[in-house]
Amino acid sequence: MNMRSVTRSRPGRLIAAVVLTVTVATPLAVTHAASAATTLTVAQALAAQDGRAATVTGYVIGQPTATNTVITSGFTADTAIAIADQATETGTSRMLYVQVTAAWRSTFGLLANPSLRGRQVTATGTLTAYFSHGGLKNPTAMSLGGGTTPSPTPSPTGTASPTDYYAAATGRTGPALRTALHTIIRTQTKLTYDQVWDALKDTDQDPANPANVILLYSGRSQSKTSNGGGVNDWNREHVWAKSHGDFGTATGPGTDVHHLRPEDVSVNSLRGNKDFDAGGSAVAEAPGCYTDADSFEPRNAVKGDVARMILYMAIRYEGDDGWPDLEPNDSVANGTTPRLGRLSKLLAWNEQDPPDAFEQRRNQRIYERWQGNRNPFVDHPEWARSIWG
Repeated sequence: MNMRSVTRSRPGRLIAAVVLTVTVATPLAVTHAASAATTLTVAQALAAQDGRAATVTGYVIGQPTATNTVITSGFTADTAIAIADQATETGTSRMLYVQVTAAWRSTFGLLANPSLRGRQVTATGTLTAYFSHGGLKNPTAMSLGGGTTPSPTPSPTGTASPTDYYAAATGRTGPALRTALHTIIRTQTKLTYDQVWDALKDTDQDPANPANVILLYSGRSQSKTSNGGGVNDWNREHVWAKSHGDFGTATGPGTDVHHLRPEDVSVNSLRGNKDFDAGGSAVAEAPGCYTDADSFEPRNAVKGDVARMILYMAIRYEGDDGWPDLEPNDSVANGTTPRLGRLSKLLAWNEQDPPDAFEQRRNQRIYERWQGNRNPFVDHPEWARSIWG
């Protein structure tokens, strides 16, 4: 190609020709460094899910909500977009799921920007599975059209919540605070029960050993890969017992990672659907935990964690989206009603055991990588008394 000739006669054509030549001529087996500088098609990105850095251009199809589901209207969150090589694509197998982290949500989230659907977007990030589907995660640049711009401000990775996330709740107390918080946190990405396995391996990772997770009640550090149903495996504990409201493991409260935690299979079974209270006999595999016929007491280090998870569930699920209206009370005989106790103990535990770095990181991880919503009582433990007295 005579680039000077093209430049003089049709300057607009030069850019298109160069991009086309680079994209087609570059093999998929390029080095990671070269991938970052090359604009890939969605098809090429789907074929290169090996952790390399890459820039990908495609048309926004909709919001991915599961491995094989992309919604194209009625968007529920700003945490992910699905892109494809054709704006009319309908097959999810030909779509790339792009994670939209906090720094990009105001511009590239579909809940905030529904008109983005059908437009061309370019994103730079890591080519790796998202929603158990071909994806691009942790974007460092995103832009409309064929170019990219650097990240404006790194998304928060520490303990602080976004300054504007709770804006609608500022200055409110009691019922008004409760209503505001419900409106804020009900906007979320909903996971499948299978996706919960991957989420917990991230959210509950052992800070001292990234190959392990920390079990909630046992406090044991255990290999992420030892999950399942066998003896001494870990599985998914519903802190708000799923029989209290009969919501099971269907997408919704049954898959909300804010109250799902890794736990030893036998300890999980021993806790069962008991309410929370103090006292009972020591639990052999969970030092510091106690249980009796109708209640379970977690170890001191996570008493506040348990309380804040229960309070989150009560605010998030108010019975206005097809799920039961969950509410804590001061009983330990709640059976299968959508109630869980004992509220007076939970409020005391919230104050006795304030959020630590592990819990704060977990809250941030769920917000940034998985559901796009936060547990307000991790960010503001004082709001519990404001709502429940």
